[in-house]
Amino acid sequence: MYFLTGWPRRLLCPLRSEEEPFHIQPSSHRFYFAVLSETQLSIWYSRPSVLIVSYIESAKAATQFGFYQKAEWKPDDSMIAVATAKGYILLFDVLGGGDDKYLYEPVYPKGSPRVKINPGYKEEQGAPALSLEMKKPVDLESPITSLQSLQEDLLVCTADGYLHVLHWDGLGSNGRKAICLTTIPFSLDLQTARGGPSLDLEGVYIRCMEYGMTLDGFAVVLSDGRLGFITPLSNTITADQLQGVWAADVTDGTCVAVNNKYRLMAFGCASGSVLVYMIDTTTGSMQLSHKLELTPKHYPDIYNKTGPVKLICWSPDYSVAMVTWECGGLSLWSVFGAHLICTLGEDFAYRSDGTKKDPIKISSMSWGAEGYHLWVLPNKPERRRQEEQPHDQEVEMETLPPSPSFLQAGILQFHFIKSTLTVNPCTSNQEQVLLHGEDRLYLTCGDPTQVHSTCDTHPHTHLHPRDGSPLQHPPNPNSSLSQGLSTLLGHKHWHIVQIHSTYLESNWPIRFAAIDTAGQYMAVAGRRGFAHYSLFTRKWKLFGNITQEQNMTVTGGLAWWNDFVVVACYSFIDQQEQLRLYLRSSNLDNAFASVTKLHSDTLLLNVFRDMIILFRADCSICLYSIEKRNDSPNPLASVELLQEVSMSRYIPHPALVVSVTLTSVRTETGITLKAQQQACTAESIMLNLAGQLIMLQRDRSGPQVREKETPANSKKLLPFCPPVVLAQCVENVWTTCRSNRKKRHLLEALWLSCGEAGMKVWLPLFPRDHRKPHSFLSRRIMLPFHINIYPLAVLFEDALVLGATNETVLYDGLQGSSEPLEALFPYCTVERTSQIYLHHILRQLLVRNLGEQALMLAQSCASLPYFPHVMELMVHVVLEEEATSREPIPDPLLPTVAKFITEFPLFLQTIVHCARKTEYALWNYLFAAVGNPKDLFEECLMAQDLDTAASYLIILQNMEVPAVSRQHATLLFNTALEQGKWDLCRHMIRFLKAIGSGEMETPPPTPSTQEPSSTGGFEFFRHRSISLSQSADSIAVGKFNLQKTLSMPTGPSVKGRDVECAENMYIDMMLWRHARHLLEQVRLRDLGCFSAQLGFELIGWLCRERNRVARVDDFVSALKKLHKDFLWPFPVIPVGSLSSPLRNGRQDTRLLKSQSADSLLNSDMDTAPPQATPSNHIWLDGIGQRSKDMDTASSAPSNQNSPQTYDAFLSLLTNKVEEYSIGSATDLTETSSVVDGDWTMVDENSSTLSLSQAELEHISMELANKGPHKSQVQLRYLLHIFMEAGCLEWCVVIGLILRDASVIKQVISFLDSPEVPPETVQSVQNGLLAVDAWASTDCQGYKPFLNLIQPQLQQLMESTAEQVQPEAFQPISPNSKLGGSEGLGGTPLTRPEDSRGVVSPLGLALPSLEPAGGFSRPPSEDCPAEQTEEQGEEEGAYDCTLS
Repeated sequence: MYFLTGWPRRLLCPLRSEEEPFHIQPSSHRFYFAVLSETQLSIWYSRPSVLIVSYIESAKAATQFGFYQKAEWKPDDSMIAVATAKGYILLFDVLGGGDDKYLYEPVYPKGSPRVKINPGYKEEQGAPALSLEMKKPVDLESPITSLQSLQEDLLVCTADGYLHVLHWDGLGSNGRKAICLTTIPFSLDLQTARGGPSLDLEGVYIRCMEYGMTLDGFAVVLSDGRLGFITPLSNTITADQLQGVWAADVTDGTCVAVNNKYRLMAFGCASGSVLVYMIDTTTGSMQLSHKLELTPKHYPDIYNKTGPVKLICWSPDYSVAMVTWECGGLSLWSVFGAHLICTLGEDFAYRSDGTKKDPIKISSMSWGAEGYHLWVLPNKPERRRQEEQPHDQEVEMETLPPSPSFLQAGILQFHFIKSTLTVNPCTSNQEQVLLHGEDRLYLTCGDPTQVHSTCDTHPHTHLHPRDGSPLQHPPNPNSSLSQGLSTLLGHKHWHIVQIHSTYLESNWPIRFAAIDTAGQYMAVAGRRGFAHYSLFTRKWKLFGNITQEQNMTVTGGLAWWNDFVVVACYSFIDQQEQLRLYLRSSNLDNAFASVTKLHSDTLLLNVFRDMIILFRADCSICLYSIEKRNDSPNPLASVELLQEVSMSRYIPHPALVVSVTLTSVRTETGITLKAQQQACTAESIMLNLAGQLIMLQRDRSGPQVREKETPANSKKLLPFCPPVVLAQCVENVWTTCRSNRKKRHLLEALWLSCGEAGMKVWLPLFPRDHRKPHSFLSRRIMLPFHINIYPLAVLFEDALVLGATNETVLYDGLQGSSEPLEALFPYCTVERTSQIYLHHILRQLLVRNLGEQALMLAQSCASLPYFPHVMELMVHVVLEEEATSREPIPDPLLPTVAKFITEFPLFLQTIVHCARKTEYALWNYLFAAVGNPKDLFEECLMAQDLDTAASYLIILQNMEVPAVSRQHATLLFNTALEQGKWDLCRHMIRFLKAIGSGEMETPPPTPSTQEPSSTGGFEFFRHRSISLSQSADSIAVGKFNLQKTLSMPTGPSVKGRDVECAENMYIDMMLWRHARHLLEQVRLRDLGCFSAQLGFELIGWLCRERNRVARVDDFVSALKKLHKDFLWPFPVIPVGSLSSPLRNGRQDTRLLKSQSADSLLNSDMDTAPPQATPSNHIWLDGIGQRSKDMDTASSAPSNQNSPQTYDAFLSLLTNKVEEYSIGSATDLTETSSVVDGDWTMVDENSSTLSLSQAELEHISMELANKGPHKSQVQLRYLLHIFMEAGCLEWCVVIGLILRDASVIKQVISFLDSPEVPPETVQSVQNGLLAVDAWASTDCQGYKPFLNLIQPQLQQLMESTAEQVQPEAFQPISPNSKLGGSEGLGGTPLTRPEDSRGVVSPLGLALPSLEPAGGFSRPPSEDCPAEQTEEQGEEEGAYDCTLS
């Protein structure tokens, strides 16, 4: 509503004086302020905030009259009455200095357009020169306690119990009446006034009094602390015509303030609370409406130590009240008690080091014009303390340092920004928050480009990315869809728009502001005229003709209708009220306005679809229709009166109407109306009458005319029924004219903000599935709910309330000898807030047994991103309330809520998230309502929701014995292994270990050392990253250190280690079982991922399982499974080679042979002997980098063909060919341009050999027969693992799929070794024969390769064990082994150009020549180096993508 902003400003009085100002009184329009000190009356002007005139009493007169005490202005600002200590009333005439006399005037530079202006313009910006003349004083012969100004009279209360009525003008003896308080009858209500109990008022006088215009009476605080209200029974105030009522049970009243808009009286009490009373219209008694008091919950230190209430001030628009106490501090409440700001807590009361500040004590305060400022006079001791040692800032400003006896008096000015709802309630059907300060607007819409990507349905609006200006035209404002949540909630910052200074200069203060439905256009109206602004162009539009601007004043508010600004104004030229519509796009000029004359002053205005509703000063409501006319060159809007409704019977005073709205809300749902029609038509008028929400519905009881029968032009509107009161204490009302079939509950509801009572929603209840509604079920229901923010806007579809809140920032590092203001007060900012309310409504419906309605509402909102959070909140709030309640709850709600949530798929998550965020003590209560956590855990497993199941495990661990949680953890671990959820598996391993360590209690007899556990190796390579620049030596050193660390004892104590061993054994058993399961199902890819992700010692395990599960029973099905798993294409044979022999067969075989021979050579060189244990860890290292990629099969590995990759990492190599052979069948189709480019590069490299047509055909076939590069790397890795572990059958299968003859040859030579059992030899032999048979019938593509390894197969079938010695497997020179397979031209086979890629076990091209510089590597370092390159390759492959 109202929010503090910035620091307060201190206004220093230019006149030096020993006296302190202690009383400030504003004039009726708050442009002038009378400030009193003991013998001085000063008048200040509001903008600029300057002292205009000061009247200083002579010493002689001061002794005669006594010191000044109180002041009061005459309503027309022409006189001031001052009460003095000795019972005198001094009257001063305030004389203007004539037309041209100004104390301060604006000075413009030469040539400024502002100089040529009309004559009456200057007064709006300068501070006028006034003078004060004292008239004859009036002696009342008794101390004066209160002054109150009426239109013609001045009421003065004196301490002798009299009420004096003085006439402002004729102050002779005839102008005076004195009424004794004892003659006024007081009673509890007006009905019993004649004979009821009356107060004994002997010796009692009126301590404080204020007149209430709309209450038509005086609120009084008597000297004995009683509260009363005095009503004049006739128009004149005479003794026999006054009647009083008093409030029972209150005897500590201190002060009073009356709210004329809401007919409330706020009485301050000595206890520190403020009691707000209303007058009961039927009995006339005083009824307590609500209290304004600090709560112990928010202000535990100070809530009962504030002292008596000193002052209460209602803001000029009566929407908030400012309260201050004897002990100091300021506190702001909304009219019905919502607490907004208090300076007795947080940063206002404490410094950043935690020490307490003294609260500022206030002697007097007053709101400035339109409530943008609060003028505050600090108490005398406060002022003295601040001024004793003037700090540097003040000394700089003054010419002379002040002498201690004469000090400058100071006034503090606090700055506020307020919601537009306070003065222009028609903005309540918008979904934006709009606040306005003295010179700026704050709004919550995001970037215009963002807004219209979500809310504009027209695709032809293109926004320029930088300046947000539309390239064609702004969006159609009809598309008033719900704004994207991102624009409204994305950040806490405001869009701040500075109001045009030229407009502000002459028309301050801003009285009204409005924003359109799309949140892109704003309009503001000040003292005269108005201006509007576009967020697109970032420009203001002002009246071109300043006379037109100055000749109108906005009276009833502003609103937007499509492209038009709708203004209810008074025209000074025509001397009449008018309704004007100005088109936004044309110039701001009366020539482009459509003007409608009105018969009476307009007080309020609102727009609903194509209708305008006006509330007028004669208490009538007028409905107008608006239509856009396009017949003229400038489009105009035509306005036509539809209906007038007189409300004078129901409204005692027109100023009491806070807001008026047209809505489509009805009490009975679609019986007489179709739903679609219902949402669109204006069905009822909502009127907020002094906080009572009154509804007038259309009367459909008469004979209904069918729409078809009525001609289109004669729109006869139905009359309205008598009004019905819907709710009390209403501050704001929100409703929307949009309709959405899916969210009817939210869009057809009515939202109310009710101050301290929170919010209420008047929700429609729909029969389900169009059944006839129950006769006993009401059509709507009013549900109250509390929220933590002050609501300023409702997002209907998004089920959110938007608001704003005050935040503070401390800057108390500025402390000097005396604290400056900036250190006394924190810097205040306003932040946007929002809150979900859906869980409150669902809960309220469930409490009222309306579960079906709750379900319909929840299902309509289930797509909202925070719907799971809503469900959690609902469970949490109910659980906290019921589980912590001291009394037994007769009808608990939690079981109902639990049953309700089971209707939604996120039931299991909701319960477990709620439990995890709640303390353990409440779990039993929760699970008693929702079900056993073991059952819920099993449900999660059945639903394959493993992450939620893991959350339930934590609950089971706390609620059950370790054995149960271990059993469930094992279940989850196995499922996670099966589904490849590796992160979860790692957590489960940790969890199982933790359970184990908590379970064992007896120490084991002997320590047992165990090989590194299954996670040990994994932990190592997860945290180890090898930098690419490292030399091979440093990597080798790292590796040997690793050996040492792994063999170190692990646990801190013997007992702990043994527990860990038992636990590790248990976990290892599960891991082994899973590995066995994968191998049995021929899921090699999953096995590789499993090993890499969980650090499973695959080689060691395979060694043990070599002759058990690591056998291959069916080579053909294993081969097929690998093809499928690794997305590896079955080989095909070119059509030509099948139909006719090749033209150059010899050359073709050379290519085939050289490729296989080279790969044999490479694998021989780089495969370490099986006995070398260090290699195990090295190979584990190698996967660390790839573990991320292995989960996802690379079906389209087009990213990886990047020539840059090898250039960057393997600069020593010239072999680029391998890189081009990594494509697959998919590559050829998807990225053919890349492939073509690559081949041209190969051509440039091959200086000695040009490829013939046949070779190109062959190469392209080879390319088509290869799988993705990643699969190749993975297969090579697995081949290495199986080779290390001696699982020769698997090596054969992988060799077949890779079509790598060297692998087959190597395996067959291994089979001659005496260690290999004969059944393995037999198995390999039978397997190869089976593959051969299958290839002959089903897959001809394998035949060429099988023919190539035919000699080895023959050798296997004929051979004997003792011919081949193990030494034959050491690396040897290329020529000695493959003497006969050189090419025709004698080209060495190791030339990079013509070898089809030298392939190592990891699928990497390795240098076949020694690196430059003659640096030869030790054999043991080969592997780490190539692994480094492999990592580089994998990383680099993702850095650049060729298009």
